[in-house]
Parts: sequence; structure tokens; C-alpha cells
Amino acid sequence: MAHKYGPIFSLWLRSKLYVVVNSMDLVKVVARDMDQTFANRSPPLAVLAVTYGGADIEWSNNNPHWRNMRKLLFSQVLSNANLKATQAFRRHEVRKTVNEVYGMIGTKVDINKIAFETEVNVVTSMLWGCSKSGEGKDSSYIGDGFREVEFKIMELVGAPNISDFIPMLSRFDLQGRVRDMQRQLKFVDDIFENMIESRIKLKGEFIKEDESKDFLQILLELKDQKDAPASFSIIQIKALLMDIIVAATDTTSTMVEWVMAEILRNPNVMKKVQDELKEVIGLKNILEEYHLPKLTYLDAVIKETFRLHPPLPLLIQRCPDESCQVAGYSIPKGCIVYMNVWAIHRDPKNWTDPLEFKPERFLNNNWDYNGNNLKFLPFGSGRRICPGIPLGEKMLVYILASLLHSFEWRLPKDEEFELSDQFGLVTKKRKPLIAIPSPRLSDHLLYMG
Repeated sequence: MAHKYGPIFSLWLRSKLYVVVNSMDLVKVVARDMDQTFANRSPPLAVLAVTYGGADIEWSNNNPHWRNMRKLLFSQVLSNANLKATQAFRRHEVRKTVNEVYGMIGTKVDINKIAFETEVNVVTSMLWGCSKSGEGKDSSYIGDGFREVEFKIMELVGAPNISDFIPMLSRFDLQGRVRDMQRQLKFVDDIFENMIESRIKLKGEFIKEDESKDFLQILLELKDQKDAPASFSIIQIKALLMDIIVAATDTTSTMVEWVMAEILRNPNVMKKVQDELKEVIGLKNILEEYHLPKLTYLDAVIKETFRLHPPLPLLIQRCPDESCQVAGYSIPKGCIVYMNVWAIHRDPKNWTDPLEFKPERFLNNNWDYNGNNLKFLPFGSGRRICPGIPLGEKMLVYILASLLHSFEWRLPKDEEFELSDQFGLVTKKRKPLIAIPSPRLSDHLLYMG
């Protein structure tokens, strides 16, 4: 449709008007020049069900509450100081994953599954890892079945709901998707409730004075400070926890799978990645986080994968708070605006041979994930850009580099390899990537770290 109708088009879905922006020039207008106008959201009913009524960061409107939550997230979770302070969590979980994969040598491994489990353990450790409430387990333990529930949540978020297109029917759950979402939410909500209740009972005594506070403790303290510049209710705390966990785990595990799929499909790329890992780290050493900035070719491979397989191909919708003009076109207040990253990333005006996998495009230093170069914006641009980029990028590279440094990977002989995708809010690989590992390091003790 982008090729047929040009840089911007609109369509009516029943009584709702949708506007799709397909060029980087018009994305600049929406996300940068008129960022304030297009900073609101218009959440579907299923999203409202899972975000406690839109009380989170991703789906709330541009208002003081949103700004306070975003500021808190950056200062207490995603700051350079906090990312450095939580390095031990990441190292522990990645080393544990390498050890688990070593135990599966010669057998089939679900790449998305191991990446998801690693990421969810890291994120929950950062959110409530200082708690002693997980008796008998790691304090970050989130329970069995979470991955399946999260996958169902993302499926429901991306599925069309008749009531979203006909406002007069918004009171009715005609397809049962809101009720289904509420059932999935209860599973996650019970986890949050248990963590919050156990934390409140401990009254902060679980942490020593010389230890840093985790994010849950900070939020609960803010809830009780009536004169604090930003206060939070229990509902808002749970919505924020939901945002962080789902956004971090789903996108990262999806992209680990896509990158591994592209590497396995391109043997010459695999060789270059492994040659770089051997040169930077060596086969007698364990990969550490300080190695990651030196892995320039792997970084280029990851960015090229983001170009061809952007996790959110249309990003998260925007909603103008007033009627306005974009490139001479009238955009009415309250319509829904999508930025078509998929089309921009594959536009021959922006990229030579856009459908080919060429990591060399990204070997110079002119590319990042911050939306500065509008040819490449997998996480968006402007004030509504994804806030989790610092942690997401670090974990994605760390997991991939560890799997590729520690193991040789091959596809099962009985598995037909393909790269088709399953469209949704997050576009996943339609068929799970299954691969077989074999040891690559020189000493088996390196897998026990």
C-alpha cells in the first residue's frame, strides 16, 4: 500500500480514521517538528485491559503523570549508573544460560525460549531483586507459564477488535478478547500483588543500608510520600512493572531469534561474526560486557536485522490532540496515526538493494537507535521513542554474543528453514527457530562460570 499510495494515505475502518505515514520526510514532521501535537495515544480496548486503564508509560497520554513515570524510569532503572550497578545480574543470568545450553549440546534448542528466560530473569532481578520474598528460589523468580501468558497478551494486543472501530459498541466485548485479556492479566497481576504484599510486610527491612534499593522499593516509598513531586498508586506501580517486563522481554527475545535466523541463513556473515569474537575475546576466555563495544561487525549485523525485521513495523500509534496539516494534508484531531517503519526500512530511495541482508551498511558510526537518522528508526523518534533502548540494546548484544562465542550452531537436518513472519503489534518469526549447539570454547570449565 505504501508503494501504491505514496508517502501518506488514510483509510476508514468503520467510524475510525487511520492515517499511515510512509516516508522519512513525513515521519520527521510527525515525530520531530510536530512532536507535541502527535504525542498522545488512542489505546485499543485490549490494551486498556492489560495496562490497568492506560496507566503505564507506553499507552498513556502526554501529561504530567507520563512525564513523571518516564523520568523515574530513566533515573532509577535505565541510567548509566544503575545499568553499571546491575551488571552482576546480567552476568549471572547470561552465564547461567550458557551453562544450560552447554547441557543441551547436540540437541534441539528453542532460541526464543532461552533468550526470553534470560531476559525475564535479568529484568525482574533489577525490578525487585533485593527482596527476600522469593524464598527457596532466586528473588527474581516470576513463576512457570509467564512466557505463554505474555505471548497471548501480545497476540490479543495486536488483534483487531470490532468495538475499537465502532465507538458506540465499546461497552461490549463482542469477540471476547477483552475478557481473554483480563484472564491473562490476572496471572501477571497475581505475581505483582504477591511481590508488593510481601515487600510491604517487610517494611524495607530486607535491605541493608549500604545496598542499593531496587525499583519496586523506590516506587513503594514514593507511594507513601504525600509531599513527593511524583506519587504513585498501586495500580500505577503495577502498570509500570507490566510495561518494563513485557517491553524488555518480548522485543529482545524476538530480535535474538531474528538475528540468529539471519546469521544461520548467511554462512559468510556467521564466519565474520565468529572471527570477530575470536579476535576480540579468544576461545580461552569468557565474554564480558566490556567486550561488547568492540564487536562492531556483530553490531552491524544486529542493526541490519532491525532494518529488515523491525519488531514494531508500525510503531505504537499516535493521536493528534488538535487538527493540523502534514505536507498539505489535513489530519483531524483524534484520528490514529501510524508511522510505517517497515516501508521506510525497505524503501529503495533510502537503501541500495533494500531486500538484501548487508550488515556492511552499518559499519560506519553514523547509526544508533535514537531516531536521529530517520532512515532507521526501529524504536521510533521524538518524545515517544521507546524508553528502554539502553537496557534492550545491552541485553540483546550480550545474549547474542555469548551464544555465538560459546557455541557453534547448525540447523536440524529435519527442519525446513524459513524466514516468514507473523504480523502483530510485535512481528515475530512465524515458525520458532530451532538450532543445535556444539562447544566452541577450548575448555569445558569455561561453561561452568
